[in-house]
Amino acid sequence: MLRVGVLVSGSGTNLQSILDAERAGELGGARVLCVVSNKPGVRALERAKAAGIEAIVVNHKQFGSREAFEDALVNVLRPHQIDLVVLAGFMRVLTPHFLSAYADRVINIHPALLPSFPGVDAQKQAFDAGVKLTGVTVHFVDEGTDTGPIIAQVGVPVRDDDTAESLRKRILEQEHLLYPRVIRAIAEGRVRREGRRVFVSE
Repeated sequence: MLRVGVLVSGSGTNLQSILDAERAGELGGARVLCVVSNKPGVRALERAKAAGIEAIVVNHKQFGSREAFEDALVNVLRPHQIDLVVLAGFMRVLTPHFLSAYADRVINIHPALLPSFPGVDAQKQAFDAGVKLTGVTVHFVDEGTDTGPIIAQVGVPVRDDDTAESLRKRILEQEHLLYPRVIRAIAEGRVRREGRRVFVSE
């Protein structure tokens, strides 16, 4: 079994897609054992509780440094013996201090085809740039912002009649499909990394 901990900061729609996939038996041997939010009162915590999963708040505002906050994150993940940390709308940049505790075991989803449009509001960045194709990337997390090795990508065409908001919705639909597939591939041992290149076998 691949023991998964999910870090969240908001509404948790990607978390929900993962929980739904697990309930449908589509996550391979992966199981979500805890959901941790850096913000109290967010919808993602309610989604975790509704699924019977431990929902934990580690409020970053209560710590004097990033390292102290990240130590607290590690301390709530450790009892669950987490194998894979999944960032699902987690709005804090993790430092090497945290990443060293889970080396090559932290993944993130980004609403663009990296390395294009890293950082916040990637959907609007792509829309404003006038690209004809954008999409979704799942990648390993490293010390940079959206710079880690790419595991999987799905393209989303930009239509002539799109708005930034309609594009955002279609990208999100693909996020909900891709993230559970990648977690399943990791659980089934089908993801192999060689330096910057990541190979996913069928």
